[in-house]
Amino acid sequence: MAISQAMCTSFKKELMEGTHNFKASGGNSFKLALYTSSASLGATTTAYSSTNEASGTNYTATGAALTNVNPTTSGTTAFTDFADLTFSNATITANGCLIYNDTNSDKAVCVLAFGGDKTSTAGDFTIQFPTADASNAIIRIA
Repeated sequence: MAISQAMCTSFKKELMEGTHNFKASGGNSFKLALYTSSASLGATTTAYSSTNEASGTNYTATGAALTNVNPTTSGTTAFTDFADLTFSNATITANGCLIYNDTNSDKAVCVLAFGGDKTSTAGDFTIQFPTADASNAIIRIA
């Protein structure tokens, strides 16, 4: 089992079908779920699953809601991002996460691998997203 960082292939197709709307106001709701190193996630992931999802104090199954940042462009690149997400006062270990569309049948967007187990013990477990620009935003189409 492994977590491989990837933009999910199904997500790419669903973009062409108009399944995902990232607008901050009036768009879809997206969530982030944490997973243990026993999870098998990557480009072929199509939807949220509770299999090998992390568990712990102040973490709820299905994860937490993300705050969308309105999509924009710079040069020839379109991009969107999310506000950083913190699980406060959490005791948890996670090896990666899945961003998924909570509005549309929990369809997978992307898998993020942490490069190893990350742990918090009665502290904040924070997912810090990169700068929202054409070179760094978590979701970019060039």
